[in-house]
Amino acid sequence: MPPSPLTAEIAAAAARLIVEEGMEYGPAKRRAAKLVAPRTRGPVDLPDNTLVEDEVRAYIDLFCADTQPGELAALRAVALRWMLRLGEFEPHLTGAVWNGTATRHSDVWINLFCDDSKSVEIGLLNLRIPYDVGQTIGFRGETVDVLTVSDHHDALDQPVLVHLSLYDRDDLRGALRRDARGRAERGPLAAVQALITPPDPTTP
Repeated sequence: MPPSPLTAEIAAAAARLIVEEGMEYGPAKRRAAKLVAPRTRGPVDLPDNTLVEDEVRAYIDLFCADTQPGELAALRAVALRWMLRLGEFEPHLTGAVWNGTATRHSDVWINLFCDDSKSVEIGLLNLRIPYDVGQTIGFRGETVDVLTVSDHHDALDQPVLVHLSLYDRDDLRGALRRDARGRAERGPLAAVQALITPPDPTTP
């Protein structure tokens, strides 16, 4: 069933916020609803993430086609650097940098799976890397701890925030689920390396 005109308009407005301001999907949809329908009484049907992602890709194709591929490549390089640093914690890249819709305003989200979350903090301390501690909603709807570090890439003119979401190692199996379109919602180190390394044209 196609979305209502109001829901479609909210999805388009949310896409602009995601691309231009780097907002996450949930906050972008809620703010877009307030912008599009400020006087609407009663609940407003928010678009699902699939519809919003379609609008994000359409917005990028229309307004950012010249710049977005380079910005995405830079963010994936940053993600790979951190995944290599934290390889013992089964890092999996997720979010816009994983699915290919990231721009310079996007943050990098990496899920880590470990027996003791404190070991990640100890690892950062040993590397003398400052970090902030926060929380987010995990992929099962639970609250999970997040360590946020700041990085950079020469191709970008601003800091890159890298969010490290901490999960139990036993949660890894559930992390491998696929979205409504059958796509992996996150990828391990090897998958990210494959995204960054162009295929060899000489390979049959």
